Amino acid sequence: MDRRKLLLVVAVVVALFGTALVYLYVESADNRAAEQYDTVEVLTAVSPIVTGETIADAANGGKIQRQSLPRNTVLPSAVTTIDSLEGLAANTNIYPGEQIVPEKFGGVGESSALPIPNGKLAVSVQLTDTARVSGFVSAGSDVAVWLNGTGPEGQPFTRLLLPEVKVLAAGSTTLVSTTSTDQTGAETTEQLPRTLLTLAVDQPQAEKLMFAATNGELSFGLRTGTTKIAPNPGTNLQNLFS
Repeated sequence: MDRRKLLLVVAVVVALFGTALVYLYVESADNRAAEQYDTVEVLTAVSPIVTGETIADAANGGKIQRQSLPRNTVLPSAVTTIDSLEGLAANTNIYPGEQIVPEKFGGVGESSALPIPNGKLAVSVQLTDTARVSGFVSAGSDVAVWLNGTGPEGQPFTRLLLPEVKVLAAGSTTLVSTTSTDQTGAETTEQLPRTLLTLAVDQPQAEKLMFAATNGELSFGLRTGTTKIAPNPGTNLQNLFS
C-alpha cells in the first residue's frame, strides 16, 4: 500500500471515530435532558413547619403542597400524600423547599421530649434572626454565645460569654415590639421576629445566660469542627480599632 492510500485509510478511520464520539455525546446529552425533564410529584413545604406541629395543622395551614421535581432529585422516602403521616408531628424544623419525608415526623409526645445530655439542663433564650446567624442555627448545632452589653461606666462592649454549647431545639418565631431612641429623642418602634432557642447547659452556664439575657443582648456564632474560640477581654470603644 503506497503512502497516499495509507493516509486515506487513516483519514477514514479518524472520521469514523470522530463520528462515533459525536453520536455518543449527543445520546448522553439526550439522556441527561430526559432525566432532567422526567419529573415526579411529591409533597414539599412552602412555609416553615416548626417542631411539634402536627402534619394535619401544617396541611390545613397551607404549609404543604404538591410539587413536580426532577426524578433524580427526589428523596427515596418522599411522600405524595399525608395519609401515612396521620396523627404525627414534626420532630424537627422543616423549611420551605424541603421534601416531606417520614423521618422528620413522629408521635406528638416524641416531638416534645428534649434529648438533654446527662448532667445538663435545658434553658431557652429568644434571639432575632441576625443574632441566630440568619436562621442557620437549628437543633443539634454547636454555638458560641456573645453578650452585647453596657459596662459600669455606660460604655458598650461585646464579649464572649460561652465558647461552646449545644442547641437542643429551635421553637416558634414570634414578633416582638422593640422601641429605640435616636439622638434627637425620637422614638421608633419595630416589630422584630424572635425565635425561641433551647440550649443544653450546666448550672453556672444557665445563670450566665439568664443574667446576660436580662441585662443585654445575646448573639450566637455557629461553630464547626475546626472553629477556634477562646475567652478574651472582649471589644469596646477603647480597643475597637486596636
